[in-house]
Amino acid sequence: MDFLISNAYADGPAAAPAGGGLEMILMMAVFFAIMYFMIIRPQQKRAKEHKQMLEALSKGDEVVTGGGVLGKIAGISENFIELSIADNVTIKVQKQAISSVMPKGTMKSA
Repeated sequence: MDFLISNAYADGPAAAPAGGGLEMILMMAVFFAIMYFMIIRPQQKRAKEHKQMLEALSKGDEVVTGGGVLGKIAGISENFIELSIADNVTIKVQKQAISSVMPKGTMKSA
């Protein structure tokens, strides 16, 4: 039955591409630049803006937490903020949980 199926033999070693090292380094550099400008840099910019917003918080500001709780700042310590969310109701949240500062009077309309 060997006459119906021909034998398959392995080919010799493949030739190495010429100049492949420089092209690979250039491609990696371009890839890193794209990743930096599309992902890393915008994320660092958002983190810097969030840090500045947290440093600028003061008593009486109306804020929203990451969980969606709207409240007025009643007290600020180093790591925590006391939020007044209703009459005689205050909660403590971490500073990092504050997602945005709302305009004055937002709580009255909500």
